[in-house]
Amino acid sequence: MDMDFDGLRSDITQLLGGGRVRVNTRSFQNDMRNFRTKDDILTLLIHLGHLGYDARNKEVFIPNKEIIEEYENAMSVGGWSEVMRVLRASEKLLEYTLNGDAESVAAALDQAHTEIASILTYNDENSLGAAIGLTYYSARKDYRLIRELPTGRGFADIVFLPLPSVNKPAFIVELKYDKTAQSALQQIKDRQYTQALEGYSGELLLVGINYNKEEKAKPHSCVIEKHSKR
Repeated sequence: MDMDFDGLRSDITQLLGGGRVRVNTRSFQNDMRNFRTKDDILTLLIHLGHLGYDARNKEVFIPNKEIIEEYENAMSVGGWSEVMRVLRASEKLLEYTLNGDAESVAAALDQAHTEIASILTYNDENSLGAAIGLTYYSARKDYRLIRELPTGRGFADIVFLPLPSVNKPAFIVELKYDKTAQSALQQIKDRQYTQALEGYSGELLLVGINYNKEEKAKPHSCVIEKHSKR
């Protein structure tokens, strides 16, 4: 993981954020000591069971919570101080979200951006999605995180569904890049993303987040609305 071949650290950060990364598994020579590319390392992690592999899309992903914790353990003793600070702060971000404190959510995202800007490039909504997934890291103790949930009228960017034994509201996060947080919230409503949460009833939070690369002081903005699903 500490071998930053061709942006490997950025890819690992994307994976920790719930994203997926394309990989070429054909270059791997079954050699656990000599690595030529990041694809060699990612392929080795597949063979070791530390990454899942989607053969159809040729993408890797972190398959479960237990393995995510193994990555956290590995990073805690390596040179991943920026990411570790974001992970430790994620508990507060979840608390702000559940309390509907949009201003504090935006401020926490600004801080997280500062921490990981050198690792994860903010150049599109996909990168922003991975960063948001990373900043909500602690939520995975109580939630199932779903990226790009099909809704029939598009894809909800990130959905957090509470685990069966957890008494907390579900929430849908929609991301915008160089637009407005309000437009992100409106998209959730206009495309009726809440209807995709089959089998869920109860309190539901709609979270719109925007990242504006031209805004130096406060690049993130956020709006949160409470709803109920019956």
